[in-house]
Amino acid sequence: MNELKPTRSVLFLPASNPRAIEKARTLACDVAILDLEDAVAPDAKAEARAAAVAAVQAGGFGPRLGVRINALDTPWGEADLQALQGAGVDLIVAPKVEHPQMILALQEQMPEGAHLWAMIETPRAVVRLAAIADAGGPLRGLMLGVNDLAAMLGTGPSPDREPLKPWLAAVVATARAYGMLAIDGVYNRFKDIEGFAAECAQARLYGFDGKSLIHPSQIDPTHTAFAPSEDEVVHARAVIAAFAAPDAVGRGAIQIDGQMVERLHLVAAERTLARLDPRA
Repeated sequence: MNELKPTRSVLFLPASNPRAIEKARTLACDVAILDLEDAVAPDAKAEARAAAVAAVQAGGFGPRLGVRINALDTPWGEADLQALQGAGVDLIVAPKVEHPQMILALQEQMPEGAHLWAMIETPRAVVRLAAIADAGGPLRGLMLGVNDLAAMLGTGPSPDREPLKPWLAAVVATARAYGMLAIDGVYNRFKDIEGFAAECAQARLYGFDGKSLIHPSQIDPTHTAFAPSEDEVVHARAVIAAFAAPDAVGRGAIQIDGQMVERLHLVAAERTLARLDPRA
């Protein structure tokens, strides 16, 4: 999975729903996640697993494709990973990761070549962010699970997620420190267009690369919210071009339009251009 491609919209779809899987092949989201966990009832787990494997093997998806497995400490997690061996899946999303040992356990059973995103959705996870990220291996992204986290923290309702702001910032900071993607959590009221737009704007302000989605209607607003402005694109291209010039080789800082720019700004510029829509 190319992490430099746009990762603005990450749509979760129940793997137990054949119509949802078929529709996912035509959607414009950046990443589609076939869900074997929360969206699937216990008595439908085996059927959903088989459907996810068949979908991955059949291919034909426009978006990049991943599978959210069940946690390894459930009756279904190891079976999910075993079934996906050799299927060709390039992304595994692991729920309720709470410590680095979980990453190491997942690494031992991951399909060959697949990347891993860890869902951060419990109090134990948010106080161990650095240790989880430091486990390394196939781990390439941190996803904030806001629903579970808010419930376990016991926070009250807040339209601007006031009680969760420290953890929004912490997830992004940890992802940046370890060179990973940071994906914001879902917004449940998918018919609330204004509320969703406001939360997307907040996520981008905090530095998230993209947002988890639960409905196809959220895709276009997400792309609009995370799209860089024209001025941002012009500046990013100028930074990248300046560092690519022969006289910038080996230099940690250069001057652009009277302003000192460092290598860290080059990384930010590359991330800005990665948010451009490849279909535009």
